[in-house]
Amino acid sequence: MNLSLVNLDLQLASDMSFPSVKTALTEPNGLLAVGGDLHPQRLLNAYANGIFPWYSELDPFLWWSPDPRCIIKTDEIYINKSLAKFIRKCDYTVTINNSFERVINICSDAPFRQDDTWILPEMIDAYLQLHSLGYAHSIEVWQGSTLVGGLYGIAINGYFSGESMFYLKPNASKIALVSIAKLLNLNGINFIDCQIENPFLSSMGAVEVKRDDFIELKNNAIKQQLGEHFWQPREIQFNE
Repeated sequence: MNLSLVNLDLQLASDMSFPSVKTALTEPNGLLAVGGDLHPQRLLNAYANGIFPWYSELDPFLWWSPDPRCIIKTDEIYINKSLAKFIRKCDYTVTINNSFERVINICSDAPFRQDDTWILPEMIDAYLQLHSLGYAHSIEVWQGSTLVGGLYGIAINGYFSGESMFYLKPNASKIALVSIAKLLNLNGINFIDCQIENPFLSSMGAVEVKRDDFIELKNNAIKQQLGEHFWQPREIQFNE
């Protein structure tokens, strides 16, 4: 990004607050604020308001709220015939919050990634803090004792914002996404925040919605309480 195009009015204040998402730029789409830090409270304030950090190594901290917003409706995740067949026959198992640090570290340097990672060391440290506080969570896909895929994201009550995923074996990231979608749906949560559309997410049934509609969905999800055991480390079923 050419930061010379960024209005200095986007600089964050020294407190933990953010400007209204309605003030986000249309070009680049969704850029809302510049600067600040990755303090856990600032990150939680960001996600609670539908904002997420995304920047490259040489950038300052950049905060985004794009319009439209990409989501997956948990009861409409798309499983094509070949994936359904794979799910029925594969020897994978799926766990929740079993290896968060391994998942985020592999996501930061996933072998299939063609562009530079935005999951920088300071971001990993910040999300590890959020994990210890009970807000950052991972889904892991295993083949035997080998970690072959997974994803991680931020949850505030019933609102789950996916951050990144990886696969080392066929369909492993798809199974991670299917697993969390089914688990959330079984607990009355009707969407996953996917932030920005890409071809993989679209192939799994993701759609784009207007930011105002997303904010309403997000606000309702935050009001929904999940059971106290929802994020406890355990194996979860994905092929039923």
